[in-house]
Amino acid sequence: MMTRKKRMGEILVDSGQITEEQLEEALARASQKGLRVGEALVQLGYLTEMDVYAAIGDQLGVPFVSLSYYSVDPDVINQVPEQVARSNKIIPLFRVRNSLTLGMADPLNFAVIDQVVRTTGLEVEPAICSEREIEQAIDHYYGTSATMDEVIQVLDEGETLDEEEDLDAGTLTQMAGDAPIVKLVNLMISQAVKDGASDIHVEPEEKNLLVRFRVDGVLREAYTQPKKLQNAIISRIKIMASLDIAERRVPQDGRIQMKIEGRPIDMRVSSLPTAYGENIVMRILDKSNLMVKLSDLGFGEDEERLRYILSRPNGVILVTGPTGSGKTTTLYSALNEVSKIDVNTITLEDPIEYRLPLIRQSQVNVKAGMTFAAGLRSVLRQDPDIVMVGEIRDSETAKIAVEAALTGHLVLSTLHTNDAPGALPRLIDMGVEPFLVASSIGGVLAQRLVRRICSACKVEYEASEALLKTMEMEGEKVKLYKGEGCRACSNTGYKGCAGIYEILTMNEEIRALVTANASADEIRRAGIKAGMKTLRQDGIRKALEGITTIEEVMRVTAAID
Repeated sequence: MMTRKKRMGEILVDSGQITEEQLEEALARASQKGLRVGEALVQLGYLTEMDVYAAIGDQLGVPFVSLSYYSVDPDVINQVPEQVARSNKIIPLFRVRNSLTLGMADPLNFAVIDQVVRTTGLEVEPAICSEREIEQAIDHYYGTSATMDEVIQVLDEGETLDEEEDLDAGTLTQMAGDAPIVKLVNLMISQAVKDGASDIHVEPEEKNLLVRFRVDGVLREAYTQPKKLQNAIISRIKIMASLDIAERRVPQDGRIQMKIEGRPIDMRVSSLPTAYGENIVMRILDKSNLMVKLSDLGFGEDEERLRYILSRPNGVILVTGPTGSGKTTTLYSALNEVSKIDVNTITLEDPIEYRLPLIRQSQVNVKAGMTFAAGLRSVLRQDPDIVMVGEIRDSETAKIAVEAALTGHLVLSTLHTNDAPGALPRLIDMGVEPFLVASSIGGVLAQRLVRRICSACKVEYEASEALLKTMEMEGEKVKLYKGEGCRACSNTGYKGCAGIYEILTMNEEIRALVTANASADEIRRAGIKAGMKTLRQDGIRKALEGITTIEEVMRVTAAID
């Protein structure tokens, strides 16, 4: 019989994993925020999730099993039906004669144990596992790959497919509407969302159809489908995105809205004719990822600098970086901070990615003449205090945004430049007078996304002399971190993303340089002199904190410094 021996906090203190002071801090946080003590310890950074589960196992007297490095025999997996495993968050681990060891997020759930006993006819010994790892293991062992193979087998046996290029619209529509094709495309999208992909690439090749997911900023192969499925799969995606399936000679853009596991997902779809057929890229806009508090974005000491810029009643605040660097998330987080009942906030977006309370949101429609420039003129007649323009793409929009700032409005927007100092000469290149740039810009935030080290396989090591030289920390003794690779991170060593930032705030010296049409390098030196941390410096700080690796920081900032 399982009995409680000590409280989890006592076990952790006795084992030397935390101090009494850290436990007291965690207890206070848990009480204040309605958390469990283990959750509070993880949030405070004193323990990993795995440490907490191991301590719970000690507390309950059941073994703890980390699934990241654990391999389960398929015959054992087949003992428990997928529906039972998913609904109860359990995974069979191994069988010895008539005894089945069952990985459980809650090993005290005796109703589930009894259900598995009845289903399998075996005795059940519970073990405690991370709920997150159980879900990943279920996806891995029961996941979509086997289901996809079954769908493809059904399609192979049918006669609905054709590899010819000149199929008419009626035939394409019929192929795309076949139940197996519908299921195949839905499974592909569902798996991409589960994997945290930002983009799905459907890429025709000479002998097959390659499907790749962009996860944490890096493309990786997901599936290779038979060439004869190409027309049906691409036509199905085009129908979902309301594109013309009969038109395969020109690029098209569309949008898909659907729910995946109860979460609303938007996808921007782009088709491009290529040598072997239409290439499809679907940008996944997961609305649950957009609403992040400014304090959770990882600005560190620079958060005060950003809040100071946002607190100003007027001026242009620019967020710069390449596509996929998290600019939209930062803008939405900033808007959420400044939007109040006593200010009128209006946005002009392409597209509207998330509905925000207290904010009037308008969408660009180029075909109808609603460009950023035309829309911005109309927005300024709506008596706004704060205006967010999705992107400054042309000279006209840039000039109107600057004029709006000079007439008392706070304007937030994005610009495509390599770093923060480069945004000022870029505006001048777009036709804005240097003195107007100098007097209207309140600050510029540049950002990139780096991959986070996987917490399940994270290890510490001492930096080599070569790395210390790269970090400009020669002669110091520095501890760094990396992921060894496990199932949780698909053996990449990375799981999730974090931002690195560079915030340039205007002062008299920088304004004088801008007015004199100085180069980005000169402005950069003045910004550093005034306390600006560069993207690379912020990245190195996050590498030292164990958030990312130094190699990842160098990869992302290689084109900047």
